[in-house]
Amino acid sequence: MAWTEMIAMLVWTGAGAVLLFALMWVDSLFTRYKDLTEMKKGNVAVTTRFVMKLFAQGYILSQSIARSNDLWEALLTSVVSFVILFILEWLAERLLQAAAGLDLDQGTQQGKVAHALLAGSFHVVGALIIAACL
Repeated sequence: MAWTEMIAMLVWTGAGAVLLFALMWVDSLFTRYKDLTEMKKGNVAVTTRFVMKLFAQGYILSQSIARSNDLWEALLTSVVSFVILFILEWLAERLLQAAAGLDLDQGTQQGKVAHALLAGSFHVVGALIIAACL
């Protein structure tokens, strides 16, 4: 591996880490609870959902990097995918609340791991579908 490839790998990894941090921060603004506060309190449900969201975003980012020769294109693809995933999650949660009376945000905040797993699975499945389209 040449020095330029190592430097490129560091730049791409650093840019990806910054983007993931930013996306997770933006995502946390839209939950009805404070992710980090709940995690500090030991709320396993919130932590589970957060980890699944992080995995989903990381997977989309990894696939966009793997399919792109341009760093900015890969990062933009990840941001657009984040917006798509956010909209899909919002729709799925609203439909589930209307059809079954399940409030996944509230259940997750209350520590119900089943709610967190269901909400997190929307992210993971959405990420798999989005990544397949890249």
